[in-house]
Amino acid sequence: MRRSLLAVAVGLAIGTTGTQSAMADEFTVADIEVEGLQRVSAGSVFAAFPVNIGEQIDEAELADAIKELFRSGMFTDVQASRDGGVLILTVKERPSISSIEIDGNENIETEMLMDALAGAGLEEGQVFQRATLERLELEILRSYIGQGRYNARVKATAEELPQNRVAIRLDINEGSVAAIQHINIVGNEDFSDDELIELFELRTSSWWNSLTNKDKYAREKLSGDLETLRSFYLDRGYLDFSVASSQVSISPDKQQVFIAVSLEEGEQYTVSDIRLRGDLIVEEEELRELITLKEGDVFSRSKATNIAESLSYRLGREGYAFANVNAVPEPDGDNTAAVTFYVEPGKRAYVRRINFEGNVSTKDEVLRQEMTQMEGGVASTDRIEFSKTRLDRLGFFQTVDVDTVPVPGTDDLVDVNYSVTEQPTGSLSASVGFSQSSGVILGASVSENNFFGTGKRASFGVNVSESVKSANISYSDPYYTVDGVSRGFSVFGRETDYDEEDISSYLLDEYGARLTFGYPTDSITRLNFGVGLTQSNVKDGRYTSTEVLDFMDDEGDSFLNYFVFGSWRRSTLNRGVLPTDGYSHSLSLDVAVPGSDLTFYKASYKTNYYFPLTESNRWVIRARGEIGYGDGYGDREQMPFFEHYYAGGFGSVRGYEANSLGNTVVSPYDNDEDPFGGNLLTEAGLELIVPTPFAGDTRSMRTSLFVDAGQVFDDSRGYDPELGELRASAGVSFQWITAVGPLAFSLAQPLNDQSGDDTQVFQFSLGQSF
Repeated sequence: MRRSLLAVAVGLAIGTTGTQSAMADEFTVADIEVEGLQRVSAGSVFAAFPVNIGEQIDEAELADAIKELFRSGMFTDVQASRDGGVLILTVKERPSISSIEIDGNENIETEMLMDALAGAGLEEGQVFQRATLERLELEILRSYIGQGRYNARVKATAEELPQNRVAIRLDINEGSVAAIQHINIVGNEDFSDDELIELFELRTSSWWNSLTNKDKYAREKLSGDLETLRSFYLDRGYLDFSVASSQVSISPDKQQVFIAVSLEEGEQYTVSDIRLRGDLIVEEEELRELITLKEGDVFSRSKATNIAESLSYRLGREGYAFANVNAVPEPDGDNTAAVTFYVEPGKRAYVRRINFEGNVSTKDEVLRQEMTQMEGGVASTDRIEFSKTRLDRLGFFQTVDVDTVPVPGTDDLVDVNYSVTEQPTGSLSASVGFSQSSGVILGASVSENNFFGTGKRASFGVNVSESVKSANISYSDPYYTVDGVSRGFSVFGRETDYDEEDISSYLLDEYGARLTFGYPTDSITRLNFGVGLTQSNVKDGRYTSTEVLDFMDDEGDSFLNYFVFGSWRRSTLNRGVLPTDGYSHSLSLDVAVPGSDLTFYKASYKTNYYFPLTESNRWVIRARGEIGYGDGYGDREQMPFFEHYYAGGFGSVRGYEANSLGNTVVSPYDNDEDPFGGNLLTEAGLELIVPTPFAGDTRSMRTSLFVDAGQVFDDSRGYDPELGELRASAGVSFQWITAVGPLAFSLAQPLNDQSGDDTQVFQFSLGQSF
């Protein structure tokens, strides 16, 4: 006959209850049986029940063992009985969760709520505990209150299903965000309420702030505003400033929020002394040159922090990659404070490895060629960052990031990891395109600045348009020697029909070759020089001008010219394509030397400046300029007309047709005035580069507002250039490095066009470099 020894019943909602019958004597457990199991295994029960077969137990020990089994959370009721020496456990399992459904949530994603439920042990297939669900219900409600949704409601229900299962449902009414009705600041004497509230992201309710949601209270935003307030005061020398309290109250209808902030400004401190303490490594005089905070200045925490970073960076140049510098102001009476910079250089670090990732097409050796930081050398922040800049300047990568990582188990070794994102390079798609100056461009060609990932530049093929038929082969190796000496050559043939180019009508066939060498004089400066020859054949067109015909009568129509040329370039631009910071200057000279059929020279100077307006380099001012001049020498009084400069269109003065500015000549056949170019080119431009709408932070797109100005003159014809003849335009431009080639378009309005000028408001180009 089964004898009842102990019964314990526990309800989830009302706590733990139990019944226990007295047991007169101890007994030895001969066996243990478990009844009532459905999903839970017997092994799980035995593991949670601290009584083993063969043990002798009494009533108190059995009661403790059953409590331990109940604490496992698997059962809502546990009863114990005895049949001779057999201990029988009768259990009632907690229901399992069959399904979870959430409805009504919009501002907190369902996935986030599901993760929170799973973290609390509430997910499909798990044991259901109502107390846990009720606690989670309160936590979700607190999350909505943290968003300022004080009238939010969360109701959790558990529907019992057959086979001891439950279906959980969360019904959420998020309510609306309470609007801030008033922000009150107390305790401020040196700064007005309006001045301080202007610092806040949170604002009082108005039609505009409602549109931008700035009047919607959120606890995180208030915390951020209070930190902004602290920074504001500390940057103005208020070392004792503190926020005494901040209170948020809600109207009875829970639709309005009132914020009160109590401040203790304290006194404003000035700097009495600047001290350097610790192991300075670098001469103290040199470090002090980096300290812009001077005695008598009002203390500024942000300035002190920036100085500490500059000092750390300077130590990093010496290889102390883990240097730590802290700025500590120490009040010394009379509202003054001595600022001490504590320098802890740590151990000098060396580079174990330099790693590259993301360069799918570009070979590692191309990236290693740009490294000024060497493996095994002292880790220099200057060299590491400059190596990153050199990778950016290649123009092969959309992004370049660098991370210096300590080697585990050491305190003096680091790995330098460069991560790059490749982008289309050069004019790979230049064989298919369109431009308004040349029409449709067709051909079978390859022009690649990163040829097969080797970093070499190569192009070959043919191109055909309405006005130009060309064939070319060119090759350039930027690392012909390990010292960075470059070598390149090109062979070309080009037939141009200027009848189709909307300039003075003639036909020009040119064939030639060039050999070029380059040499770096320092990390940002390069010299190039070379030799070449060109065979030029001129033919008259349908409406050839008198000037062209006279030149052909005097000089002939076939010319073989030998060239020597050189150039100087200095660049600190941060990227090779679409830069945003730095400058570049270039000066070039081409001379057709004695022995040529025509002796002349062409000299040009180009400059570009980029001035970032923000730290993110998304707002940038660009200024550019170009001057070109050419003339004959020896027995030649002028440069040949087919070497003239032209202006107008992309890369020049937008808003005017390509090559349309400058001198014109009249065709004797139709009396039309056609552009004839000139020997003096002047161009300038000013651009405001702005974030591209809806594109995020991308390095392959550029949107800008611009003003262009320029003109072409011809002083070889006895003409004196006048500033008033410059043409100008203003507009907006967009450029994009696409997978099929570079794309550019602009909308420009000429500002001072004259009668006879060929204007063009909309201009675009696809498949041509810009």
